[in-house]
Order: sequence, then structure tokens, then C-alpha cells
Amino acid sequence: MGETLEADDLCILPLNTSCRSMSGTPKAVLISTLLYCITLLTVLLNLLVIISISHFRQLHTPTNLILLSLAVSDLLVGLIVMPAVFIILQSCGFVGTITCAFSYLVSFILTSASVGNMVLISVDRYVAICDPLRYSSMITPSRVRICLCLCWLCSVIYNLIILKDHLSQIDFSNSCHQQCVVIINYISGAVDVLLTFFGPVTVIIVLYVRVFVVAVSQARAIRSQISSVKSNTVTVKKSEMRAARTLGITLVVFLLCLFPYFGPSIVGQDTSLEGVSAQVWLFYCNSTFNPVIYAFFYPWFRKSIKLVVSLQILQPGSCEAIIA
Repeated sequence: MGETLEADDLCILPLNTSCRSMSGTPKAVLISTLLYCITLLTVLLNLLVIISISHFRQLHTPTNLILLSLAVSDLLVGLIVMPAVFIILQSCGFVGTITCAFSYLVSFILTSASVGNMVLISVDRYVAICDPLRYSSMITPSRVRICLCLCWLCSVIYNLIILKDHLSQIDFSNSCHQQCVVIINYISGAVDVLLTFFGPVTVIIVLYVRVFVVAVSQARAIRSQISSVKSNTVTVKKSEMRAARTLGITLVVFLLCLFPYFGPSIVGQDTSLEGVSAQVWLFYCNSTFNPVIYAFFYPWFRKSIKLVVSLQILQPGSCEAIIA
């Protein structure tokens, strides 16, 4: 008597001819090559940021510590999230349960951590520009480290709670590839959009509008140059203003990439990775844009890149080099 296979033992995937038919086309190959290059560039550039800030003591400022945390988040996006999303897209959204759950969890954690870092950047620039006399006493490296640790810890705990229902419904014993779609109840989804999107975006915009108002008044003070004492005060603030401009560009680019990413959640559309692939990759490309912005606007980053690439950082005492 022949053995029969039960239906539960069979791995049957629904046909998706539109997706399968694109896998070998020149367009698909071009897109795959482009995504590979973006992923590699993301890893290399953020690794340079991490090495630069970590190695050179002159760069151990409160602002750069936040940039370091942001670079770590961006590096993990390039090392873990981008490859995972690429695998999901290549398989038309059907992957193993562990790969699916892990990719969503890490993606959500890094998104929350990045948003938290951007809020900290806004607060840092707000205090530096609007209350410069108290900046050094209020924004200390130790306080920034504590805030960053809390930011990452809260991101992990928060997203474990948000994805609790999704993770609990996954059958990890099933070895069949399943469609990778996140399951979040309505209340959790509404809270997530509020805490991860509307709330932080509102804080960032309000703080930077205030920074912009002060920047305009500072520009007028520079032009007037009423007294030598005031001129010296303005000179001290010019470096802070340049940093505010650069970080302002970073925030604007981040928001432009964030809006399409949260768009489907706001309007109630499908949030599967393969369903919103363009928006997902646009947001993840923000991890590539950040170090590129630093390279264009931060002389210290360009100089540190030369020292890192030429391996001069291996020389004794190189950490004491004058970078900025």
C-alpha cells in the first residue's frame, strides 16, 4: 500500500507569474545590480563615519556622538535589512518564517532608532543655536550617551510590543516559505504612526523652525557687526550655524524619505515589503544619503576619510590628529 502525503505536508505556493516573469529580464538584472551597489555603498560609507568619529578624539563631541549612533543604525540597515528585503523581493514575498520575522523586527527597530536619533539631533541644534551659553553645561557627552542608550533600548522594547501579535501568529515549526506580510492590529498601527511618525516629525519641524528664526537674526547680526565683541561672539556661532545647516539638510532628506515609507500605513494600504518596494527602498536609501551629505558639507569627514583610506590611522598617536 503506497504512502500518501497529507495536504499539510505539501509546500504549495500560489502562482505569481507577473513577478516570476520579471526575474530574468534585463530590467530586473539592472535593478538588482543597482540595489547591490546601493547596499555596498551604504555599508562602506557608514563604516567610514563610524571609524572616523570613534578613532579621532577631536570628533568626540555630543553632536558627533548622535551622528555615530545614526551611522550605526544606517550600517545595520545596509548589513541586515537591505539584503533581507532584497531576498524577499527576489522571492516575490515568499520566504522562511524566521527570515520574515527577523527582517521586520530589525527593520522596525532601526526605523524607530533613526527617528529617535533625528529628534536628538534637532534638540542638540536647538540648544546650540537658541541657548548657546548653556549648551556646554546642558548637552554633555555623558548625557548624550545616556539618551542614545535609552533611545535604542526603547526602540527594541517598543517594537517587540508593537509586533507582539505578528510574532505570536507565526508558525516557526513550518518549514514552508510563506508570504511575508506584517500583521498589526488597528490600535497598535495607529499608535505606531503617532509615535514613530507624527509625533517626532512635529517635534523636528517645530524645533528647526525656531532654529531658522534664530539663524536669520544671526545672519543680520553678522552683516551689521556693530562691535568687535559682538563680532567675536558671532564668529563662535558661525561653526554652530554651519552644523545646523548641514544637519538641517540631513533632517529634510530624512523626512522626504520617511513620508512615502509611512504613506501606506496612514492611508491603510498593504504594508508588505514586496507591496511597497519602491517606498521601502527610498527610505532605506536614506542610510546611504546621510554619509554623502556629511562628505559634501563636513570638511572633517573628508579629511578623516583620507586618513582612514591611506591607513594613517594605524600610526601611533593618530587618534590625536587635528581633524576639524
